[in-house]
Formats: sequence, structure tokens, C-alpha cells
Amino acid sequence: MWRNVRRSPYQALAAVLIMMLTFLVVSFFTFLLTGSSKIINFFESKPQVTAFFKNEAKQSEMDTLSGRIKESGKASSIKFVSKKEALEIYRQQNKDDPLLLDLVTADILPASLEISAVRIEDLSGISDLLKSSPIVEEVIFQKDIVSTLVSWTNAARRIGIALIVVLSLVSIFIMITIIGIKISHRKEDIEIMKLIGASDWYIRWPFIFEGIFYGIIGALIGWGIASLSLWYSAPFLSSFLKGIPLFPVSIVFLLVVLGGELIFAIILGFLSSFLAVLRYLK
Repeated sequence: MWRNVRRSPYQALAAVLIMMLTFLVVSFFTFLLTGSSKIINFFESKPQVTAFFKNEAKQSEMDTLSGRIKESGKASSIKFVSKKEALEIYRQQNKDDPLLLDLVTADILPASLEISAVRIEDLSGISDLLKSSPIVEEVIFQKDIVSTLVSWTNAARRIGIALIVVLSLVSIFIMITIIGIKISHRKEDIEIMKLIGASDWYIRWPFIFEGIFYGIIGALIGWGIASLSLWYSAPFLSSFLKGIPLFPVSIVFLLVVLGGELIFAIILGFLSSFLAVLRYLK
């Protein structure tokens, strides 16, 4: 196998490069989809729907509405914020402006419910349930933001899978061509090996191992470039995604991604070289 690589370094480089490109895309989309899932989980754990009650709403009526939402099974947590608690929050948010603190009392601020959904898709149902209540003055629900986040994640998932499939097929076809050329260059050696009694699999295995080698090297380089890019972009992404705990990325996660890619690389390299020897070694 090593002799085959040394004999045609440019073909070996081409094989490694196409594998590297494939696994670079695999790594980037794995990071993207994992990050998107964490962002969605973060929003699901926060109060995405806030209902402000009318001043005349009674405590028993607010408790009844809270119970209805809990019974629906769509809410993961429900927090009641009283007028006094709302005032404390207001004071904390405006502690540097004494004028605003003097103008506001607990009677002015409404009581509210802060609700987190079990699934982000349940937010619309919770919002509609709150809006139908006569004791609710206003419902704040960032529907457009949530819907856009989910649609972007789904679109990224579909594009990533399609791109990975296309690049994998291209890698297979290019690897078949490269291994086929290598077999053609060693045609005389192969004929001599057959004449002295070498079995078909004895002749085939070096080419199959060569394909696996290209896959592993390509996966290592692609994963390495993607991981370094993620590491260097972490400060910018952390400042952009303020409050969302995506970083630091666990080394265990990166190693799990590498392990999965190496398995995929071995399968891809084996399949490519196996198809090549079946086609060109008869």
C-alpha cells in the first residue's frame, strides 16, 4: 500500500483532498446542527410566552388559568409574577435611574405569567389559550423569531444532508477512478502475481487498504480544519450569541464527532476501493 502511495503522490493527494472536502462539510454541518439544537433548547427552557393580567383580575382566576395551562401538557414551567415581584424586577432593571424608580409603584405594574414550552412548536397553542382568557390584558410572544429559528434549522438540516450525500457520491466516483488508474499502472505486476499463484484477495487487499487510508487521512484533516475554525471563531460567536451557553465546546464532543467521522471514512474508503477492484481486477 505504501509503495502505491509513493509511486503516484499526485493521485494520492487528489484522493485525500476530495475526502478532506467531504469531511470538512460533514464537520461544519455537525457543528451547525448541534449548535442550532442547543439554541432551540435554550429558548425552550426560557419563558417564551408572557401574559400580563388586567388590574381587576382576581388571584383565584389567575390560579385557574395557570392550572388550565399546566393541564394542557404543553408547558414545561409556569412562573407567576405578582405586582410586588414585578416592582422588584423593575427596580433592578432601572436601579441607575432614580427618577424612573420614583414614578412607578406596585399598583401600576400588572401581575403576569411566564411560561416555558415543552416543545418550541407548542408556543402558538399556549399563546392562543392565554389570549382567549378575559382576564389577560396582553400576551407577548415572539412568534416570528421562534418560527424563523425552527425553519432555518430545518432548512440547514436538509441542505447539510443533501450536500453530504452529493459529496460522498463524488468522493466514491473519484476514488474509484484513482484506484482504477493505480490498478492499470500495476497491470504487469498483477499479472506476474497471478502467474505465481497469488489469490484475487491477496492482490485486492492493498488497494482496499489504500482507499481506507485516504478516507482516514481526509477525515482527520477535515475535522482538524473545522475544529480549528470553530475554536478561532468562538470569541466572535460568543459575543454574537450573548446569553446562549454554546461555548466552550467540550473536547469530548469533538472527539465523538471525530470518532463518527473516522467510522464513516473507513466505510467510504472501503466501499470506494472495493467497487474499484471489482471493476478493474477481474
